Amino acid sequence: MKFFSLSFTTLLFVGISTIVNSQERLVNLENLSTEFGYEIRYATPNNFIGETLYNCATCLLQPEVAKALLKANQYFCELGYRIKVYDCYRPLDVQKKMWSKVPRPSYVGNPYGKGSIHNKGAAVDITLETLEGCYVEMGSDYDYFGREAHIDNYNFSKEILANRKLLFEGMRKFGFNTIRTEWWHFSFRGSGKFKTLNVPLPCDE
Repeated sequence: MKFFSLSFTTLLFVGISTIVNSQERLVNLENLSTEFGYEIRYATPNNFIGETLYNCATCLLQPEVAKALLKANQYFCELGYRIKVYDCYRPLDVQKKMWSKVPRPSYVGNPYGKGSIHNKGAAVDITLETLEGCYVEMGSDYDYFGREAHIDNYNFSKEILANRKLLFEGMRKFGFNTIRTEWWHFSFRGSGKFKTLNVPLPCDE
């Protein structure tokens, strides 16, 4: 099984609905837009496990999800921000390795149960940064497992609460749902229709 990285022009000609029905073709976000920031943490040892889990730094998504994320980013860009991506599609084998290290379902999806929406290419871990690439404070680091990361924690400055509100409300406008324990995680609506995948990242293409 192989990934297909399609340009935005190709998406327009082939048709989003046709590609979505295949459920196994993921698109590379970098092929669709140059207006995102990236810090794919799992392609580095700078993550909660402390090990490099991906062989390359890439963001693959279901075409329908990528299309919605493009719209969300355009919305943020008009407000002076852009989306910075931490994680997108995650192979199931990587999910199993995460679970073996941190078997905490509040923060790591159980790969032997429902797994993670990341394994379907239908979830993103993101934050906001300015159009110049400057940091926007959200109250905790990415993948921080504690109360500071919870979206129902309001014990922050007005600035941080405003930043979180901007992120949450903006993503919800375009079909993304939050989860309580991770301010950075957004699952696309209707993600149950997508298959769980275990195809390696196409690092040699």
